[in-house]
Amino acid sequence: MTVAFPPDERVLLLKVSRGDKVAFRQLYEQVSPLLYAVALRLLKRREAAEEVVQDVFLTLWHAADQYDISRGSVKTWLSTITRNRCIDRLRRQPAAYLEQDTDELAADERDDPLNQALSKEDVALLSECFETLDEQQRRCVSLAFFDGMTHQQVATSLDVPLGSAKTWIRRGLNVLKKCMGVT
Repeated sequence: MTVAFPPDERVLLLKVSRGDKVAFRQLYEQVSPLLYAVALRLLKRREAAEEVVQDVFLTLWHAADQYDISRGSVKTWLSTITRNRCIDRLRRQPAAYLEQDTDELAADERDDPLNQALSKEDVALLSECFETLDEQQRRCVSLAFFDGMTHQQVATSLDVPLGSAKTWIRRGLNVLKKCMGVT
């Protein structure tokens, strides 16, 4: 039996940059669950997360040629764009927007798309690698990526200089990449 692997995201992105709609759909199907999970975790609202993912893919359609392979994988690039769009959206929203019924939050946590998008092996490896970080790196990365804080918010929360928070986050992410075998 022959196993068919999904096309490489870099190949799909190259085709998207040439206007290939089929490649765009394939890339969307492969990456959108992860991007939705990132957006939902940060925004805590399904409609808002869906809007951000739609916006990211609209941007991708027009700017696929801006991807730089030296800066990480396609998933990393798109996840970063998604995260930044979410942070921008949170900055523009009033505090009342962020309030949500606790029952809805509990349901979202049970059906967390991030947990669904990552394989059990990926989650186990990430958890194992996360434990290799030193305490400052672990706290900073956790606040930035799991709680959706900006670098400035991390620095303020931990009462440390902004440069220190940025350095701990960058070094922590580098350790995680290396541990997980991500280029």
